[in-house]
Amino acid sequence: MLKKKKWLQLSLLSVLAVILLAGCGGDKVSNNGKESGSKDKDVLTQVKDNDKIVFGVKNDTRLFGLKNPSTGEVEGFDIDIAKALTAEILGDEKKVEFKEVTSKTRMALLNNGDIDAIVATMTITDDRKKEVDFTDVYFDAGQSLLVKKGSDIKGIDSLKGKKVLAVKGSTSAINIREKAPDAQVLEFENYSEAFAALKSGQGDALTTDDSILYGMADEDPNYELVGGTFTDEPYGIAVKKGNENFVAELNKALKSLKDSGKYDEIHDKWIKH
Repeated sequence: MLKKKKWLQLSLLSVLAVILLAGCGGDKVSNNGKESGSKDKDVLTQVKDNDKIVFGVKNDTRLFGLKNPSTGEVEGFDIDIAKALTAEILGDEKKVEFKEVTSKTRMALLNNGDIDAIVATMTITDDRKKEVDFTDVYFDAGQSLLVKKGSDIKGIDSLKGKKVLAVKGSTSAINIREKAPDAQVLEFENYSEAFAALKSGQGDALTTDDSILYGMADEDPNYELVGGTFTDEPYGIAVKKGNENFVAELNKALKSLKDSGKYDEIHDKWIKH
């Protein structure tokens, strides 16, 4: 009889413990088994809830994303595309917010949730597709070389023994090592630093996408592009992995811009080559 009473007491204590544990944890667990208040919303839902889209853009890339020193505003092709996409998705281009990124920092800022999408001359590659999702191509570029006028560098085949400048975290730095293994590659944090280094004689050529180099040549006519392009660089808008709904919404908006002629208007405003 004593053993039976002990067994009943232990059983009762076990039931009470389960009830108490369930009660303690009840305010933390939702119907989906996730903690309430956790950041599990997809990016499109967050965009709609916040009524704004935060785009990561470059501030040092003439024609695409460059901060105007007189106004403090970032201007360029990528900027106007981001504004137009925001107008399509949220009804007003003023519901856009910009945060500065570089080729080196943009992936981390996206995956940390600091930005909703990247519109920053970002080439779609198989390696990057493993880390982020991309929209359809919104701009086609190709890698080229920028040199001072009168340089003996005429193209990719004349880089042996030359110093070539590139930007950290870019596909350009990888490509140039493959295409010109006999060249010495020096990497910089951003395009402003790389172009300043070229002008100060720290290198013989600067390499990146032709679209970016045209902006530098516009800034200083003592420099020119040579040798044409030696890669294909399709730009895409990058979104945190697993946000297919947001990618679809951006693609829909991008198609609308192209169908309406707004895309061509933005393109012709900035890209005149």
